[in-house]
Amino acid sequence: VQLQASGGGLVQAGGSLRLTCVVSGSIFNINVMGWYRQAPGKQRELVATMPIPGSAEYLDSVKGRFTISRNYARNRVYLQMNSLQPQDTAVYYCNVHGGRTPSDYGADFWGEGTQVTVSS
Repeated sequence: VQLQASGGGLVQAGGSLRLTCVVSGSIFNINVMGWYRQAPGKQRELVATMPIPGSAEYLDSVKGRFTISRNYARNRVYLQMNSLQPQDTAVYYCNVHGGRTPSDYGADFWGEGTQVTVSS
């Protein structure tokens, strides 16, 4: 199983980026897909999560600016980030919660991360 995140980069404050995570390989019983981020010197935090089924939830500071979505058929999850601010600077990681076998529901799968840098 491999999660490949892309779409990060350097952007000015107020700009937008769209992150894409492509899931390769078999993950059974996917029940949550999400994005996390980790800024230098800080702990990793949940940015957006999409329970399956269910409604998306967001970190308070990104509500109204970020949107998580997925393409189930193509095994992709996206994070549209608008009105970016310098405090959004971090490495962003995609996460899938599911199973390694048909009877497993409790494994976490992580991508390597993509750097997002927002300049003021």
